[in-house]
Amino acid sequence: MLGAVFLFFGAVLLLSGLLVVTARNPVHGVLFLVLAFFTAAALWLLLHAEFLAIALVVVYVGAVMVLFLFVVMMLDINLERVREGFWRNLPLALVVGGIMVAEMIAVLANRYFATDLKTRPAGYSNTKELGWVLYTDYAYAFEIAAVVLLVAIIPAIALTLRTRKDSRR
Repeated sequence: MLGAVFLFFGAVLLLSGLLVVTARNPVHGVLFLVLAFFTAAALWLLLHAEFLAIALVVVYVGAVMVLFLFVVMMLDINLERVREGFWRNLPLALVVGGIMVAEMIAVLANRYFATDLKTRPAGYSNTKELGWVLYTDYAYAFEIAAVVLLVAIIPAIALTLRTRKDSRR
């Protein structure tokens, strides 16, 4: 039963990913991308990776995709100009797609043909384990990433708060 649910969500994810690329309307493409993120989160839940599923929904669907949807709906995009470069970029896209397929096959082959599969105890929580590793082994890298993001926020705020002659106070 669990395998059938996994295959169903996998099929929906593949179909929605295909529709993201082939949708004629950019708004529909963004909505199909939201569907792809939700089905990917469902797959993460089926694989007992609760933290990744919640992070995917909160960060990407809750913030990034809403931003994409507003940008796409607010901008007047000339679709004919966007589609002009499709055939020119197709060979590079096929090469990159082939590399990604080869990597996925290598990952799956390693999983199925590996001999040292670890079994987890009954009370194991991957979220607790992720937090433990993040705040002990990678604490300095985590803090450096936080400082880099903080430093990146300062110019963004400075750019948006500059005084403009054409705006009213």
